Amino acid sequence: MVAEARERQEPSTVSDHPELDALPEWPLDTIAVLVTTDPAPHAIPVSWPVRAGDRRILLSLKSDRGSLARLRERPEVALLILGGGNVALAARGTAAVLADPMPGADDYAAVAIDVEAIDDHRQSAFAVTTGIQRSVLDDSELRYLEKRVATLKAMAAERN
Repeated sequence: MVAEARERQEPSTVSDHPELDALPEWPLDTIAVLVTTDPAPHAIPVSWPVRAGDRRILLSLKSDRGSLARLRERPEVALLILGGGNVALAARGTAAVLADPMPGADDYAAVAIDVEAIDDHRQSAFAVTTGIQRSVLDDSELRYLEKRVATLKAMAAERN
């Protein structure tokens, strides 16, 4: 039984992951991981990414963060999303700043990722039932996040 489990966990000899044609829906409160480079990779959690189409994601990033400066220099990024409903993917593409400052949030920038590839990381032996969970410690910060996400959704609607 241990040998069978080990065989199932061995890395694939195929270099490519299965890819999705379009981004799936994920829960609103999803926490994702944004990877930028300088040239070394840097990964940060980002709150509540907004699906803005089959191949576009919008984020709000704090204006004074290194990730924003890195993606301006090297716009190729990856966004890992592990969310409820068995969402497990890495969206790879090109990031661009849409607004800095973001309307209604002077200390944030609105960023779009135009997705070129969607790596499907779901597995037949496991399912993602819930994504990364956080507890709200400051209600005013939650309201501020909700306001930023509403702005991103409005930006997405304008484009569609």
